Amino acid sequence: MILLAGTFDSLHQILRELYAGMMPLCADMAGIARGIAGLGALFYVAHRVWQSLARAEPVDVYPLLRPFVIGLCIMFFPTFVMGTVNMVLSPVVSGTHQMLEAQVMDMNEYRRQKDRLEYEAMMRNPETAYLVSDEEFDRQLEELGWSPGDMVTMAGMYIERGMYSLKKSIRDWFRELLELLFQAAALVIDTIRTFFLTVLAILGPIAFAISVYDGFQSTMTQWIARYVSVYFWLPVSDLFSCILARIQALTLQNDIAELQNNPDFSIDASNSVYIIFMLIGIVGYFTVPTVANWIISAGGMGNYGRNINTVAAGTSAAGGAISGAIAGNITGRLASSVDGDSSSPGGGNAPQGRNYAAGNR
Repeated sequence: MILLAGTFDSLHQILRELYAGMMPLCADMAGIARGIAGLGALFYVAHRVWQSLARAEPVDVYPLLRPFVIGLCIMFFPTFVMGTVNMVLSPVVSGTHQMLEAQVMDMNEYRRQKDRLEYEAMMRNPETAYLVSDEEFDRQLEELGWSPGDMVTMAGMYIERGMYSLKKSIRDWFRELLELLFQAAALVIDTIRTFFLTVLAILGPIAFAISVYDGFQSTMTQWIARYVSVYFWLPVSDLFSCILARIQALTLQNDIAELQNNPDFSIDASNSVYIIFMLIGIVGYFTVPTVANWIISAGGMGNYGRNINTVAAGTSAAGGAISGAIAGNITGRLASSVDGDSSSPGGGNAPQGRNYAAGNR
């Protein structure tokens, strides 16, 4: 899965390059926005000057500067507005990403240590050593003879080794599928975030120009709130991934301690916990927009949040149903196969193994 993670990292990098490459389009919209803002500034100033003259009041010059300041922001929108906002928010993204990288490095180190201890634990047990080691399997086969009893034992060893390999392959395939869905959920959030930020950035000068008109003054503040809220999707998703990585690291630490001190520790139960956390992570990624909206409340994002939550609920139900069906089907097939094998003289439970060479000499 390291290659898969590298592929998704390159896709995230492509999205960042896409966003940076689309920023020059803001300048194209600035020309149109200047015309809209100029007309709005004319009406804005004329209306307030006419009001002051009609009431025989002195003209207050300070409020009349607002459209001109907005016009300056529109003229230098890519550098003055977008550059300032991104410069202020980018340290948040960098900080959360560094936290995530540190946790992921710890998790990968613990996972390698757990895999090594799991292999050593199975090698210490003569009844399971031949399931994970080709050398031990060949050695036990060489110790057998060619009598009918030894032939039955040899067939049973081949069946148990094949069933163990099949179970491990199916478990690894299901784990890789969940990891793929986990990475895909993160990519979906990042893609939608990039699309929203690009549209907001390109049409930002138009939003600033419309805010010059009376009745639309809140357009500029709403644009800023929505841009910041969407921008925080990436830090929030990194924090969520960081929390999941930390939980998995603590789980791996506990498994390592159990493998070192408890000879009866169940490895299958540990793998089931990992799969459960992957399902939680897939569903949890779709709550990122809601959490980001808690930090910076942006109006108009509620409908999208409800749609995302609906999709997340459907994904959770479908994932649970699929995982339950697959697990039940595999368990039933393995159980029936084991029962069929146990009726023969060389039968036994596949996952635990049996020392056939020692038991039939």
